[in-house]
Amino acid sequence: MTRPPVRTAPTGAVYFSLLGPLTARLDGHELPLGPRKQRLVLATLLSRPNTPVPVEVLTDAVWPDDPPRTARKNLQVYVSAARTLLGPAGHEGRDRVVHGCGGYLLRIAEGELDTLRFGSLARAGRAAAGRGDLAGAARLLREALDLWEGPPLNDLRDSAGVAEEAGRLEARCLTVYEDWAETEIELGRPAVAVDGLRDLVERHPLRERLRAAWMNSLHQSGRQAEALAVYDDYRQLMARELGLEPSPAMAALYRSMLGRGREARRPAPAREAVSPAAPPACTAAFTGRPGELRELLEVLGCGEERVVVVSGPAGAGKSALALRAAHLLADRFPDGRVRVRVRREDGTARNRAEILAELGRLCGVAGNAASPGNATSPGNAASPEGGAGGDRAATAALADAWQEWQARHRALVVLDDVPDEASVRGLLSRSGTCSVLITARGQLAGLAPVHRIALPALADGEALELLGKLIGAGRLRADPGAALRIVRACGGLPLAVEVSGMRLAVLRHLPLAEYADRLDDSSAALDELVAGDVSVRHRIASGWQDLADGDRWVLGRLAGLAEGGGFTLDRAAEALGCGERAAIRAVESLIDAGAVTSPAGEVTAHAALYEVPRLLGLYAHEREGV
Repeated sequence: MTRPPVRTAPTGAVYFSLLGPLTARLDGHELPLGPRKQRLVLATLLSRPNTPVPVEVLTDAVWPDDPPRTARKNLQVYVSAARTLLGPAGHEGRDRVVHGCGGYLLRIAEGELDTLRFGSLARAGRAAAGRGDLAGAARLLREALDLWEGPPLNDLRDSAGVAEEAGRLEARCLTVYEDWAETEIELGRPAVAVDGLRDLVERHPLRERLRAAWMNSLHQSGRQAEALAVYDDYRQLMARELGLEPSPAMAALYRSMLGRGREARRPAPAREAVSPAAPPACTAAFTGRPGELRELLEVLGCGEERVVVVSGPAGAGKSALALRAAHLLADRFPDGRVRVRVRREDGTARNRAEILAELGRLCGVAGNAASPGNATSPGNAASPEGGAGGDRAATAALADAWQEWQARHRALVVLDDVPDEASVRGLLSRSGTCSVLITARGQLAGLAPVHRIALPALADGEALELLGKLIGAGRLRADPGAALRIVRACGGLPLAVEVSGMRLAVLRHLPLAEYADRLDDSSAALDELVAGDVSVRHRIASGWQDLADGDRWVLGRLAGLAEGGGFTLDRAAEALGCGERAAIRAVESLIDAGAVTSPAGEVTAHAALYEVPRLLGLYAHEREGV
């Protein structure tokens, strides 16, 4: 935001900008975009690149109150003018704007639109942070922010539809700015972020993460009195505007600053380690799970249990719950909170050397043997120990150093998305006061002693609250029956409810009842649960791949039984064509893997009613037909 970027694009390519006023440049020269209504159409299409935009959405953007009878014809004129102005898309000479049954679609490449480039750089920066490359993360995030020239689409915000899209873009920019500022603080360069954070807090005074970063940057720069004043101003603002107190995490940050004095000027590597490794997808605010969150805080906060396993199917919100608890427990773990993913992006398990190396980078742990550089390379993943010879020695040194560090510190370690027990056994503390919070799809029955929390489906009220945050309370109240059908068709799975909300937030013309009908159709429900690059089917497929071949076959047979609300052991034995003992083992294997749910209270195996989550059952049916 402080320095406009130099736009570069291939010769003859049009470069569009939304992160500021709407502009288009061809070979460095700004193009005239026509009258205001034509620019509104173009801005709406660019806000949803490479995605069909319904005619109704374009109409609402141009004529929000009373569209004329000639609205469709006028839109055709504006689109035709845009085609002439913008020319073909790419080297293949295809039409830039095409019309189909889904509406109008504007073809655009990443190098032609600043918001696509912004998203690509932001994802790369977060991935670098997740690998522990904070310097690279800071550089990539800063490069993304250099594309942000001011309030997005600030020349067209008098249109309610465009203003909503602009607000969404600005929220993305603010999140990336927060990521960048926190990374710079962790690198020991807080001064570079102070002024920008102050300006943004003035524009967004109730955005807590911005204000926390500002407090931290001031404090780490030695300006403790100013940092404490930032909190006091925020506390008064919250009381005056909302009648609320700052969150427990914000209050804990304030208390820690009171107690640390100027010692905090030198940042501790693990102090803010949760932030750089925060999950990328599903940005809705944490909702629901009050009982599970309370149990997690009590168990970890009292210090009696050192290992907690939070289990649940893919998309159940395990990571969100774990990170929420980690933030709220800041004051109970003075040596930091660190989170490491135990899988790679493709869902495969990382080897122990990789995980230990990342923990070492985040917490300032170093092994005493051979350099671990080779051991952390994905190419040296021949064995769980990271290879042979020197690699095994380096891994052993890292493991010893990690155990030593845990014995001398009180920290919370979040091991996220653990595929099996073997992936984490060597990482758990053998002594000391560190605690470990594990999230996993399966139960990890081979780990003991641990405290276990299984995440059930969201209750109807919690799921409706989450949906309302995404589509607006007014729209939810307009048809509460249809909204209830939607969340129930999602099986109470938080990811599915979030995706439904994100999809409906874009398809503002779509009645909730019509979308509920689509989700009720078992042959098409998973096709509907896609929003941009977030796909429920993709997440469920990842969980499916975790199952053994025999378990997949069993799940495919049992999924049909679950459609009526559950199945008994007798029905399972009949469907599987086996005896009672074999059926018990098959069902309990799926319970252990998190693919079948059973009653919370004690009940005999024959009296229990077992269930397969609806969406997992639909996916199992799909796979059964492959």
